Amino acid sequence: MIANVSGKSSAELIGAAEEHSAHNYAPLPVVIASARGAWMTDVEGRRYLDLLAGYSALNFGHGHPRLIAEARAQLSRLTLTSRAFHHEHFADFCAGLAELCGMEMVLPMNTGAEAVETAVKTARAWGYRVKGVRPGRAKIVVADQNFHGRTTTIVSFSTDEEARADFGPYTPGFEIVPYGDLAALEAVLDEHAGDVVAVLLEPIQGEAGVRVPPPGYLAGVRELTRARDVLFLADEIQSGLGRTGATFACEHEHVVPDMYILGKALGGGVLPVSAVVSSAAVLGVLRPGEHGSTFGGNPLACAVALEVIAMLREGEPQRRARDLGERLHQELAGWVGAGAVTEVRGRGLWAGVDIDPALGTGREISERLLRRGVLVKDTHGSTIRIAPPLVISPQDLEWALEQLRAELVPRGAAGR
Repeated sequence: MIANVSGKSSAELIGAAEEHSAHNYAPLPVVIASARGAWMTDVEGRRYLDLLAGYSALNFGHGHPRLIAEARAQLSRLTLTSRAFHHEHFADFCAGLAELCGMEMVLPMNTGAEAVETAVKTARAWGYRVKGVRPGRAKIVVADQNFHGRTTTIVSFSTDEEARADFGPYTPGFEIVPYGDLAALEAVLDEHAGDVVAVLLEPIQGEAGVRVPPPGYLAGVRELTRARDVLFLADEIQSGLGRTGATFACEHEHVVPDMYILGKALGGGVLPVSAVVSSAAVLGVLRPGEHGSTFGGNPLACAVALEVIAMLREGEPQRRARDLGERLHQELAGWVGAGAVTEVRGRGLWAGVDIDPALGTGREISERLLRRGVLVKDTHGSTIRIAPPLVISPQDLEWALEQLRAELVPRGAAGR
């Protein structure tokens, strides 16, 4: 265990944060001092099993030795050049990520929201320069209950009023359809015909509560977009890079989009790394000076991300998510209708568990699990998300399920 370097208690640190930081988050009352693998330790030395994994940013666990070794080696050599100059890892990173995705070109950024903004700009430029959309008419179709980030452009096409209200005026150019509804998507594509440049979707909606679309939906989206000369942009920031038991969630329907939007786990939980990955025909529309980022594709980010790519090529993270995910969903499925659980959704090591509001809110359940040494986080009031690091051991997963069962399902009620 690493010592409490601050010398302050959890209560003191939480009080100081409340006083001096903007209240744009409502974190659980725990102050983490160190972590390794799937376990975290607070400033008082109490240990917790992490079942959130930084919203999938920590797919490879806390402090993975391979990733830390790469970061340390690069820290002592070169951390930043900006894109004004080349550096030795940039070409390998772009080539490696393009190959992993089965694509040709990479545009690196830092955060997930930056990657989505990059995708939006690229799709519009492609629409005007390649498809021939009239100036100022480009439209992008998105799904309701989406979560692609919190920039002003992105919240303009959100249906979550908590993320959207009081941040207008909103950016035009987006059409919203129900998630999972192919007929609604087809109707909008036909209505706006030549003006639609892209369909932007999460293959599995994360923030909405791990909503998995109906079977055949992603394949249907791919068919509709291809037939109408529209780009299919897959936001795999949370669902990608091993989380669902495949490298990308789109693979479960044998679908290849026109663009992958990646982030979170690409930085290995070490630093923010994001990217859009596509064909030369799409990313090739951008010209020098039209888009960029001072830190995007920096040497430190590329060194760490190259090791992430190597681990994904080996396939162990995907296999663990697939195998342990089967056990997770087998157990959770038996809780539906018993105790506090009304519905369970998900794929791989990723689940959304809906709570009966009469028996507690998602926040209350999260706080009760915190006292049991398990860290989860609620969303939309009545749902908790379960997404442990993919390195979690089978034994630790079983212990986590015991703690969840104790809070969510009365003794003897499961399996009814």
